[in-house]
Amino acid sequence: MTLRNRILVLLCALVVLAGVAVASVLHASARADRRNQARPGGPRISAGPVSLTDSRRLVFRNMAWGPHRDELTSVPASDPSAPRVASKVKCLRFYAASGTGVCLQAKHGTVQDTYRAVILDATLHERARYDVPGIPSRARVSPSGRFAAWTAFVGGDSYAGTNFSTRAAIVDTRTGRLTPSLEAYRVIKDGRTYHAADVNFWGVTFASDDRTFYATMATHGSTYLVRGDLRARTVTTVHTDVECPSLSPDGTRVAYKKRVKGLPADAPWHLYVLDLATGHETALAEPRSVDDQAVWRDDHTLVYALPGDYGADLYTLPSDGTGAPHRISTAAVSPAYIG
Repeated sequence: MTLRNRILVLLCALVVLAGVAVASVLHASARADRRNQARPGGPRISAGPVSLTDSRRLVFRNMAWGPHRDELTSVPASDPSAPRVASKVKCLRFYAASGTGVCLQAKHGTVQDTYRAVILDATLHERARYDVPGIPSRARVSPSGRFAAWTAFVGGDSYAGTNFSTRAAIVDTRTGRLTPSLEAYRVIKDGRTYHAADVNFWGVTFASDDRTFYATMATHGSTYLVRGDLRARTVTTVHTDVECPSLSPDGTRVAYKKRVKGLPADAPWHLYVLDLATGHETALAEPRSVDDQAVWRDDHTLVYALPGDYGADLYTLPSDGTGAPHRISTAAVSPAYIG
């Protein structure tokens, strides 16, 4: 091949690559435009004030396509399908209690995205922010609002597989003291201090005493419910095969997802409730695999997300194993009951 032909081939290749790049940008732009356009039949949404102290409200991340996608929105807790009030504050994951919220956000960069946890006051104004080392996954606030926790993937991107690593952090919202990873806590397993390089934590849930919390710990291919002590900085194993625990308002039970043998590898979980006093497990009446950290609406009812047309929908289910799942809201995720 002559030099002239080589130059022509190179120029043609550059033109093709430039065309592909332009097409990709245009496609991404068109997709973003579609996301910003409300779809017929979707929930009614309007901008307005959202407070974390309004009594009997439900606040969640809106997933409906349109100008308010990903914003925190509010509806009456008694009517989750009512028109939504959108806050302009965008979160990937969210939770709130006693006028304090935690909002996990993405900051889009030219090379890669970065993530942060933002502590919000009752009017959704930023009080503090902390770097998050990976893709946000779970968020919780203690009943008093004093402590906030979040989990992020730092390797892999799904709880369903085995090749993932997580970081679970807890911050004192009053003092700003941050524990970047629960791996700094002493682990007590079977009554003895336990050390292992593969220990992972995720899915923190708080008790009402501003001292006790529960979380999932994974090590050597097994998962455990652990009870944490914020003062002693210890975690103690309580029960096996527990993921993404959620403590009931009365502090007596934990709702969680449990891997069930025979289910597909990418959808292996069913919902259960554990009685902390007796160790008795109750299988809940949800036949589908649930990859979520359920929320207690009250001492008898759970709320959780399942995949939907806009990303996720919210469902309720009795916590005693009776009844059947009921969809309460479309295009919604990360719910928090206020007041």
